Amino acid sequence: MKTRFKMREVQPQGYQFLMDLDKYLDSTGMSKIERELIKIRASQINGCAYCMNHHIQDAIRYGENPKRIYVLSAWREAINWFSEEEQTILALTEEVTLIANHGVSDEVFDKAVALFGEERTARFIWAIIAINSWNRLGIALNKHPE
Repeated sequence: MKTRFKMREVQPQGYQFLMDLDKYLDSTGMSKIERELIKIRASQINGCAYCMNHHIQDAIRYGENPKRIYVLSAWREAINWFSEEEQTILALTEEVTLIANHGVSDEVFDKAVALFGEERTARFIWAIIAINSWNRLGIALNKHPE
C-alpha cells in the first residue's frame, strides 16, 4: 500500500497546527524520554507502525534502554523497570488514548496531579493528544515505516 496523500501539501494549515503543538511541547521542559514513552505507547495501542518505528529510534538516540522499549506494551509486568512517575505517565497515556472505554479514571488522573501538579499533568495530556492525532493521520493516510 502506498501513502494516500501528504497532508502537509493538501491541508498545510492543519498540518502546521500539529507541528506547532509539537514545538510548544518541546519548550515545556518535559524530558525527551517521557515524551518518547508517551509516543511509543500510544502508537502501540493505535497500531501506527510508522510512528512506532520513528519514535523507538528517537528514544534509543536519546539514551532510552532498548530493553524497556521491548516490554513497554507490558509495562505493568515489568514494573521494576519503570519509575512511579513513568508508570503514572503510561497509565495516563493508555486511558487518554483509549478514552472511549471508560474515560480517564479519577485514580489515574488524581495520581498524576498528586505527582506532577496540574500544569505538568496538562502538558502530558497535550503530548498524548498530539501523538494520537499524528497516529490517526498516519493510519488514515497509509503511512508506513521506511
